[in-house]
Amino acid sequence: MKTRSYVTFIAAAALAVAACGGGATPTPAPSVPASVGAGEGRLDLVAWPGYVVGGTGGEQVEGYDWVSDFETASGCKVYVKPAGSSDEMVTLMASGQYDGVSASGDATLRLIKGGEVAAVNLDLVPNYANVFAGLKNRPHNTVGGVAYGVPHGRGANLLIWNTQELGDSLDSWSIVFDPTSKAKGKLSLYGSPIYIADAAVYLMATKPDLGIKDPYSLDDKQFKAAVDLLKSIRPNVGEFWADATKQINSFAGGNAWAGTTWQYQVNTLLANDPPAPVKAVLPKEGSTGWSDTWMISAKAQHPNCMYKWMDYIISPAANAAATVYFGEAPVSKDGCAEAEKLSPGHCATFHAEDEAYFSKVYYWNTPSKTCIDGRGDICVDYNEWTKAWTEIQG
Repeated sequence: MKTRSYVTFIAAAALAVAACGGGATPTPAPSVPASVGAGEGRLDLVAWPGYVVGGTGGEQVEGYDWVSDFETASGCKVYVKPAGSSDEMVTLMASGQYDGVSASGDATLRLIKGGEVAAVNLDLVPNYANVFAGLKNRPHNTVGGVAYGVPHGRGANLLIWNTQELGDSLDSWSIVFDPTSKAKGKLSLYGSPIYIADAAVYLMATKPDLGIKDPYSLDDKQFKAAVDLLKSIRPNVGEFWADATKQINSFAGGNAWAGTTWQYQVNTLLANDPPAPVKAVLPKEGSTGWSDTWMISAKAQHPNCMYKWMDYIISPAANAAATVYFGEAPVSKDGCAEAEKLSPGHCATFHAEDEAYFSKVYYWNTPSKTCIDGRGDICVDYNEWTKAWTEIQG
């Protein structure tokens, strides 16, 4: 068994400054392993449902299995703990019982700053070289030029609506954020504190005088405006969803008319017999979205297996299988080629190779006092987002 020293950080050393005027103490670079050895025989993961399917201890879904091939090649038996929220992932990783996690952007910086995950030597992840440039060096998983993981996939949070009730040609979030919306009482919104960023994206476009440049970097005035907007539309909300199935049932039954969604729900609703009367679009104001990151625990008991997994899950065939099943964009051109074999048109539907599309998507990130947009320590941190969200939900 490897010890924690395999992925631990180098201790900071005080450096004497002889030059007149002094200077700042350099921040030491985190240590990373120089090589990957034989697998330790086991791998314990925390992951979103649908990310680790098959094998010894993955989720068991008839007809789907991209874990068994990994187990055969690596000798690492995989066990997964599905998590239902980013907060749960952070708590589970703090226990020290897991080797890695598929963290979303509203958890990644919390895990990095909390010392729960380690820097990654990308030279030991050969398939990373083929990852789309738009998924590399992202602010939600790269700090000071140091990478803390590899991407699993990506997707946008879309506007969905019932065409029978609201027509065929919506292109704006106003159907959600206008208190006088025709969808009053029928809104289906994502149920998480990170949804405050969706309101901020809308305000960026409609109230430029607020000066919002990044929806996860909100000072007190900007944050209050986003929270007040969400409180103003709270009477229009029929449901907050975290489980995609809940939203699918709401739109299929006519109980939801508009809201924020993923492409997965849209595809499922359109595949119904008969198809549900829904459309979805990336609105003109832009949107939030996600690019989940596989990260290695700073306390990993099976670090070699975790490095092997990080390389495997972004290999073309495995990444295609996982992203087609879940409903998101693969991370590489070769992954798209494999995805086309499983589901023709998949990468076009999910805009996998369309960087212009994703330039309008603000990937989930972790709000902190130190503004992500570089304005200093004047922004509202995630704890305050969580408190405000409790008030918004009521």
